[in-house]
Amino acid sequence: MTQPATAEGLLAWVPGRGLIAGLAADTQLLVADSWLLRDGQVRGLDRHRERFLRSCGDCGGPSLHRLTEFWRDMTAALPRTGSWFPRVELVAGSLQLRLLLRHAPPLAPDVRVWAAGQPDPRTVPRRKGPDLDVLARVRRRAAGQGAQEAVLIAPSGLVLEAATSSVLWWEDDVLCLPPPRLPILAGVTTGLIQEHALSGGIQLAHRERTLGQLAGREVWLVNALHGIRPVAGWEGRPMEAGPAPRAKEWQEWLDSRMEPLPPD
Repeated sequence: MTQPATAEGLLAWVPGRGLIAGLAADTQLLVADSWLLRDGQVRGLDRHRERFLRSCGDCGGPSLHRLTEFWRDMTAALPRTGSWFPRVELVAGSLQLRLLLRHAPPLAPDVRVWAAGQPDPRTVPRRKGPDLDVLARVRRRAAGQGAQEAVLIAPSGLVLEAATSSVLWWEDDVLCLPPPRLPILAGVTTGLIQEHALSGGIQLAHRERTLGQLAGREVWLVNALHGIRPVAGWEGRPMEAGPAPRAKEWQEWLDSRMEPLPPD
């Protein structure tokens, strides 16, 4: 039986043997998925599983039976104590399935965003994994401008998402996000937020907006690690961040969605 891991590292999955250290080569990722794991609890793990399995199927990955076995062994190997940011991976060529265990970085209640209007550099925007390296370079450039994130824009100038986050914003009492016809990743945390909004009678709208049209508004960056981070400042252009009166209540609600890992 696979035992929970206790240290950072890259583990490769071997059918019938589970996750093994020391067998993983550093190769191009076809698919990746990650989430915050805190003392054995996670948000939306079933949604991450669904997205990962679907993405593996879309690019000719292992059989559903193999993927299901991997997910079972991977879940058993996740630590039950501490704060972690694990990532599941499917690599190109060998189609090796892996688990990268990382301690979670410090979580931030808000975020400063580089608003220069970074052209979208991704080659496969609807699948997480192949473009992680190029997006990491975008974030490093943002850090050089005093920001933690950067907004990606379409050639038309429309806002798509951030390097590692979905972009949501409020227009009066309407919670807005880019239309799904645009090249954006289907965010797990964004999906949870949309469902909560609908159950609470809050109007949702898909709207096309340029960066300039987000000035002065309550804008959130949303992902599985940090949850909801209101934009506290825009860097790289004369643009004011709006107040974020709704963020705290929604952050507390999202935090309450943490659930224990399934039993072994």
